[in-house]
Amino acid sequence: MVDTLGNAGDTGLTPGTVVLIGIPFDEYSSFLRGPAKAPPIIRQTLHNGSSSLCAENGIDLNRHPLFQDLGDLTLPCGEDAIEAIQRAVGRLSAQRARILVLGGDHSVTFPVVQALTGTIDELTILQLDAHPDLYESYDGSPFSHACPFARIMETGRVKRLIQVGIRGLNNEQRRQIHKYGVTCIEMKACGSKIPIDLEGPVYISLDMDVLDPAFAPGVSHHEPGGMSTRSVLHLIQSIEQPIVGADIVEYNPDRDVGGMTAAVAAKFLKEIAAKMLDQRY
Repeated sequence: MVDTLGNAGDTGLTPGTVVLIGIPFDEYSSFLRGPAKAPPIIRQTLHNGSSSLCAENGIDLNRHPLFQDLGDLTLPCGEDAIEAIQRAVGRLSAQRARILVLGGDHSVTFPVVQALTGTIDELTILQLDAHPDLYESYDGSPFSHACPFARIMETGRVKRLIQVGIRGLNNEQRRQIHKYGVTCIEMKACGSKIPIDLEGPVYISLDMDVLDPAFAPGVSHHEPGGMSTRSVLHLIQSIEQPIVGADIVEYNPDRDVGGMTAAVAAKFLKEIAAKMLDQRY
């Protein structure tokens, strides 16, 4: 178990290990709380016996020696939590572990990426999301879940940010996209094949509201007209560049229907982890 001080540095990880960590944090949610409850529910769904732990590429997470679940972070409040997340992930990244995060709201992405860019250069972020999350500040907070990619891009430590599935842009967000040189592929432009020119290494940030609410009702912000589950899976499975980290965020169990969204999140977990394990690192 990783504690609040980030004492993950003594776990003796083999380089290239895909480590699963939960970050049960939603203090910076702007509309509804609930995503902090997500990590244990996604894990429970993954292991409930309704499906195996074998991904579509044939890799079985239950048997792979380089897949390890380190449990959930125990966090302090507010900005202290941001610092604790960065320390914990930084210790794992220093061992050349590949990080797979279960959020939590989207505010957790900033400290995770900050930690990774301490050891990984030329990082490209692939953000799958209904919203750009590029506000300079929201509800008076620069760490709101509406702001993580502004915080990331202003550091200058990420080579490129590619956003897919965005819908409902306002003028402020369009200005931010231009300011930070973001490649934004709006949902209205997404056909059967999404043209993405990725350069590695890659970090995937998967907000569950990228999906149409018909596929994932368990999110705080319902944005109709989103992607299908299979479209997201196809996109993940088509990535050829090395995936060095990923997060699955904004699942809100309080709004789920019959565990439907938890099952989709568990499927994404399985497929992202298996894709990472199938790549050389």
